[in-house]
Amino acid sequence: MADITAKDVQALRQATGAGILDARRALVEAEGDHEKAKRWLREQGLAGASKRSDRERAEGAVSVVVLGDAKVGAVVSLECETDFVAKSADFVRLVDELAEALAVDGEAGVVAHVDEIDELKVTLKENIAVGRQVRFDAGEGAVLGSYLHVQNGRGVNGVLVELAGGTPELAHDIAVHIAFARPEYLAQADVPESAVAAERETIEAIARNEGKPDAQIGKVVEGRLRGWFKERVLLDQPYAKDEKVTIAQLLAGAKLTRFAQVVVGA
Repeated sequence: MADITAKDVQALRQATGAGILDARRALVEAEGDHEKAKRWLREQGLAGASKRSDRERAEGAVSVVVLGDAKVGAVVSLECETDFVAKSADFVRLVDELAEALAVDGEAGVVAHVDEIDELKVTLKENIAVGRQVRFDAGEGAVLGSYLHVQNGRGVNGVLVELAGGTPELAHDIAVHIAFARPEYLAQADVPESAVAAERETIEAIARNEGKPDAQIGKVVEGRLRGWFKERVLLDQPYAKDEKVTIAQLLAGAKLTRFAQVVVGA
């Protein structure tokens, strides 16, 4: 086999607009012959693929799976440019395969699908890439729950939850809540102190501008800060199905250890 150098790859890239990996593969297939490599790239539809790599991937699909008696789970997104491609059967099938592979084999499972992703780029002529991916292995005495919100035939909002001392059904209910409430943090302790301090200063400034007496400023700030936490912190949020109960109260002795949410376009 011809000795392929970085200079050879760069020259082919400049001539065809192909990506680094595609250019190297073409030279290998053509045994170092640049003209044959160019023809191979054209035949495979890969010439100019690197130009597509700069296009914004604002669309896509999400898939989530839980396996092994609720002990292993994964959520992954596959990103693309248009809603039309995101809803296509091949695209949805591939994101489902990626989630399954991530759950079973970890990141190596996703890497094993690189060729399929490249083929989809060629077929659909869009910038396609794996987006956020999260895998959970449930700890001792814990179970996993999930929820996938489907829109126009493809998942757009996937949630994975780990719950210790609870049931898969409760974990699922919390996952449904997360999908629509979109918390940023699990507990108040997870919120950066700098963010809390900045919000506290802002609330105080607003209260003073509203003409609140100095003696009431402290209570006003603390009250509004609690509302701010409810918007962002999962355990503080009122449960979507019963707003008289917070998520912390809904747990009833179980412990919510972590969650992950993957949303198209987020």
